[in-house]
Amino acid sequence: MKNYPKVAVVILNWNGKFFLEKFLPYVYNSTYPNIVFVVGDNGSTDNSIAFVQETYPSIKIIANDKNYGFAGGYNAILAQVEADYYVLLNSDVEVTPNWIEPVIAYLETEPGMVAAQPKILAYHDKQIFEYAGAAGGFIDALGYPFCRGRILQEVERDEQQYDDNREIFWATGAALFIRADVWRDAGGFDDDFFAHMEEIDLCWRLKRMGHRVGYVADSTVYHVGGGTLKASNPKKTYLNFRNSLLMVQKNAGFFACWWIVFIRLWLDLVALIKFLVDGKPRDAWAISRAHQYFFLNIFRNAKKRKRFSVKENRTGLYKKSIIWDFYIHKIRQFSQLKNKNFF
Repeated sequence: MKNYPKVAVVILNWNGKFFLEKFLPYVYNSTYPNIVFVVGDNGSTDNSIAFVQETYPSIKIIANDKNYGFAGGYNAILAQVEADYYVLLNSDVEVTPNWIEPVIAYLETEPGMVAAQPKILAYHDKQIFEYAGAAGGFIDALGYPFCRGRILQEVERDEQQYDDNREIFWATGAALFIRADVWRDAGGFDDDFFAHMEEIDLCWRLKRMGHRVGYVADSTVYHVGGGTLKASNPKKTYLNFRNSLLMVQKNAGFFACWWIVFIRLWLDLVALIKFLVDGKPRDAWAISRAHQYFFLNIFRNAKKRKRFSVKENRTGLYKKSIIWDFYIHKIRQFSQLKNKNFF
């Protein structure tokens, strides 16, 4: 690269002092020449901001007055950050040397590419892909997200099988690179999502605007995952089931979204029953609450549906059901999916 656009690495923090102490040194030592570091705080009470101010006085602190979640928190913080590119980075991510340059070079040279992610590996086992992002996100005909390297709960080992830079459907919010002007044009995250799937909703909107989203294998980071909200927490179940329905209503075709929602409600009922059978009544109740929220806010959410004058970019959309393929066809690896079934 001859020109280095300004990059702002923005970490959203909420009581994450442990992770900031552990991982901020790697981020701070990034080699990219035109960079600023920002820690946005969501009303922490653990002295994490005092730690940053004392240890890294050159890092800019932007504090929200309360916890607005991942979506609202980033919206409030990024409205106060000036840069050519934003890098939304989770506090529980360990970066590697030269992790920024390949992604920015890719975004600068690939026509229409406005957002991208690096390879995401698991921090606690650096030979396997990490659940939230892996080697790039995709979505199936029913709006279920999955990744190269992770289908449902099955995660693959990294054997360089996905070491090609390519267009994907969605990029993970754990390490999301995005052009700042496009972030603003798209309206950022949907505040109502609070946390979980807000980046998929944003990327789906970008695709509907005709943009491209990419994966860059030449950059690698390691993600702990579940640093703020554990997978076993029923609130996570609630947010995932609720936000998935909201996302489909906002982004799927007008007629398609309703048959998708109809099918999804029945599949959610199966999940609810399984939670009850497994002795997890709080998770079952979380699904019920998610449905209640969806129907109580169905008209409010419908007002968020936007029309765009350009042709929707469907690259990365899987034409079939990943649930069917996983449980019926026993597909466990992304490479087993046929290319002809993707747009």
